[in-house]
Amino acid sequence: QVQLVEFGGGLVQAGGSLRLSCAASGSTFSIDRMDWHRQSPGKQRELVAQVTSGGSTNYADSVRGRFTISRDNARNTWYLQMNSLKPEDTAVYYCRAISRAGYNYWGQGTQVTVSS
Repeated sequence: QVQLVEFGGGLVQAGGSLRLSCAASGSTFSIDRMDWHRQSPGKQRELVAQVTSGGSTNYADSVRGRFTISRDNARNTWYLQMNSLKPEDTAVYYCRAISRAGYNYWGQGTQVTVSS
């Protein structure tokens, strides 16, 4: 089992920045890759950014160049640095860890609100 806790959401003006953190505990050795998703009211949850155990990263087109995903293996923590935020980035952000066996673990979500 893996437990995930997100930190760092909040209210920010358009053009501002936030850094989200996702701290993992439990069987962290089983994690293969980790990603961030977001969900706005009335919309499906969407993949925002992903980092593999080898360090490869992928981003949604809507955030590429503005968001950066990173990981600190020593702290079992993943980050999402969000710059140049836009009102359309407003959503609940979730981190997910995927184990080598294919199990998905989700955090509780953290609200990000970007005001215009």
